[in-house]
Amino acid sequence: MSSEPSIFFSDVNERQGSFLRRTFVVGGLTAVGVTALTVRLAQLQVVQAQEYATLASQNQFNFRLVPPPRGRILDRNGVVIAGNRPSFRVLVVRDETKDLDQTLDLLGQLLPDTVDRRRAIIRDVNAAPRFSPVPVKSDLTWEEFARVNLYANELPGVMADMNEARYYPFGGSFAHVVGYVAKPSDRDVQSFRDRGEEVPQLLYNPGFRIGRTGVEKALEVDLRGVEGGNRVEVDARGRVVAEDVGGSRPAVPGKEVVLTLDADVQNRALEVFGEEAGGAVVMDVRNGDILCMVSAPSFDPNLFVNGIPSSMYRPLADYERRPLLDKSIYGTFAPGSTFKPITGLAALKRGANPDRRIVCTGGYYLGRRFACHATHGSQNMREAIKNSCNVYFMTIAVEMGPDAIAETAREMGFGQTFDISIDGQRRGLVPDRDWRRRNPVQGDPVWYPGETPSYAIGQGALTVNALQLATYTARLANGRKAVMPRLIKSIDGVEQGGSAAFADLPYAAAHMQVLREGMEMVTEAGGTAFRNSQLGLGAVRMAGKTGTAQSRNYGTGSRSGAGRPWAQKDHNLFIAYAPIDNPRYAVSVIIQHGGMGGGTAGAPRAREIMKTVLLKDDEIRQRIEREGFAETPDDPGAHGSDTLGASTAPAESVPAAATEPAGSRPYVPEAPQ
Repeated sequence: MSSEPSIFFSDVNERQGSFLRRTFVVGGLTAVGVTALTVRLAQLQVVQAQEYATLASQNQFNFRLVPPPRGRILDRNGVVIAGNRPSFRVLVVRDETKDLDQTLDLLGQLLPDTVDRRRAIIRDVNAAPRFSPVPVKSDLTWEEFARVNLYANELPGVMADMNEARYYPFGGSFAHVVGYVAKPSDRDVQSFRDRGEEVPQLLYNPGFRIGRTGVEKALEVDLRGVEGGNRVEVDARGRVVAEDVGGSRPAVPGKEVVLTLDADVQNRALEVFGEEAGGAVVMDVRNGDILCMVSAPSFDPNLFVNGIPSSMYRPLADYERRPLLDKSIYGTFAPGSTFKPITGLAALKRGANPDRRIVCTGGYYLGRRFACHATHGSQNMREAIKNSCNVYFMTIAVEMGPDAIAETAREMGFGQTFDISIDGQRRGLVPDRDWRRRNPVQGDPVWYPGETPSYAIGQGALTVNALQLATYTARLANGRKAVMPRLIKSIDGVEQGGSAAFADLPYAAAHMQVLREGMEMVTEAGGTAFRNSQLGLGAVRMAGKTGTAQSRNYGTGSRSGAGRPWAQKDHNLFIAYAPIDNPRYAVSVIIQHGGMGGGTAGAPRAREIMKTVLLKDDEIRQRIEREGFAETPDDPGAHGSDTLGASTAPAESVPAAATEPAGSRPYVPEAPQ
């Protein structure tokens, strides 16, 4: 029996009910969606309209930082020694270039010297914030600037503009004291983070420069100014299409800094050093103003502003005379015979009679012989300063001991740093018995009497710098006040420092006069610096003290320096003040490895520097014009130098002075990357 397929049909009412249910559900969901959309649209258009209008405006406009013009640095007479100059430059914005490599290839055809810097340019571009213009080359010539503008339309992301670049018009004259600016490094950024401070956005700006050394570094916050910004309209890709002038704010220039330095004196000081190495400082003995603080040889700080090439940096860093090192405040040297007035002053403070006579037979004996550079015969203190007699000062030093000498040395400015705002000062070393206890020799903490004779004449462990020597000379010339050096004259018109806080010197005026009379005799006929210290300015004369300091131990060998390499010669020093009858200015000069005789290398340079200072003083110049100039008199018997005269001493008796004491290194400019 065959079976037929059966066909079943749903009930009509059942099908209709299912359709209505689905319709109701879909309709309900649609109604809910429409209602929610209506509510959201109302919220966006009514409730949050202002908020989203602001966000849309922010998306349309970008705010780009503009580095402020750096504050100028002037000398005491208003001469610009660090300023800004216009500079044409070409920039690249990576996010606006189709292909950075292709863009740099095209730029290389227009500016061939950018090819050698390609890797550095790519590194800077990659490190810059988005849409931030990165300088590819600065200081374009007018022809280069015009050439780039001519092809600008074919170089997407490339632009040429004019900005302000830091400029040092006197080149190396102020390189160490004023310093220079350079690009911020990762270490600069990290230093802010280490201090827990917010990193200024300016540090990320490719055109910004930060003070790296000297006054530029010390007064960075004052000189930096306040950044401005350009509010620019951008398209969807971030490209600038217009500038909103009303929304931009101008940058505030940095503050103007006036130094106590005199540009003419500073330039002359570097000039007279010639090929020699060393430092010189000039101070006003009345108020402590530093008129000159120079280090030689020097370098051109303009080279570092946009980054110095390795080919130029390496010769500066490797040269044995260390042009990158500030020898006026960092380099420390044994003062040699310029220290002898300190020994004399220490003895006077303890009741010594300046008229007491000590016989010099050419050497001092204390277990062994300490040589003098001549046989001076009977000497009082004034004559001992004039002739730079070792025997006299060794004798009185052994009688009173090292602690008395150290106390006077510190009171006169040695073994300390001064608040002149710039970093890099070295304290030097003023030894005494306590220092020996903390620094024993081969485990022996005792200061033996045999160490004192060398100390008395500015040798042994004693080290000083040129600023300390000038401060000591200024205090001696002033005679009453412990003059403190000042470098910053004013910031933004506000006077800095002053002489109100100068303490009194703890010495009788009569004692200071004894030392000054001895220094006056140094520059008179028969003195150790007679010929080379004559100013030729009539009655305006200079008093001084010569010094020669060992740079190494010679044993029984010759110290003449003849035929020796530069680094094996003695240091040559000279300190002076003028005018003799009314002291106004003090000068210290250190000639590193200048050879024998402080009167042969240091004195003539100090003379030329001092002449420049005196002739710039209106009152003194008028006095000279009234009284007339004078020729330098002859002095057939004048001594040419004051040598240390310790060549017969054993090597261990007079330790060589360390020009760069161990324990720290000076800051020198970084090598280019």
